[in-house]
Amino acid sequence: MMRRTWHTEDFDAMGWHDVHVHGLKLENFSVEEGSCDLVLDIDYLLQWDTCDDGMFRFTVCRAELRFHQVRNLKLALDYASTSAGMCPFSIHGIQRETLRYINGATSWRWQITINWPLGSLQLDAPGFTQTLMGEPVVQQSRQWLSSAQRTGTF
Repeated sequence: MMRRTWHTEDFDAMGWHDVHVHGLKLENFSVEEGSCDLVLDIDYLLQWDTCDDGMFRFTVCRAELRFHQVRNLKLALDYASTSAGMCPFSIHGIQRETLRYINGATSWRWQITINWPLGSLQLDAPGFTQTLMGEPVVQQSRQWLSSAQRTGTF
């Protein structure tokens, strides 16, 4: 059975290089905590394979990457200086560092580097959940799903 959900504990075994982001939204606002969830609608690359002809084959699935109880969100995406039009942005990678608060509590500072167009997202959150939202598609030479392949609503 294929795995469909990952959590913060799985971070070191996961990767998001060249994962395309089709949307983002803020949900589950907590006025008391001053936080919300940041939800990214992504095409997650489950597997990269090299074919005999030197081309790549990708197993891609629509997924929801949800960071919980987000604070201190910084967004920077620069579509204006690129030479192409609007398209899903592409993640270069996700790094994290431990935050230690004065009261002894810990959390994570997440840095999401964007490779197309230039940009980044930075946020503080105790963790994430990533859930596959459809069925995986195997395709050559393309790391993202077309609009027709991305069925359902977000």
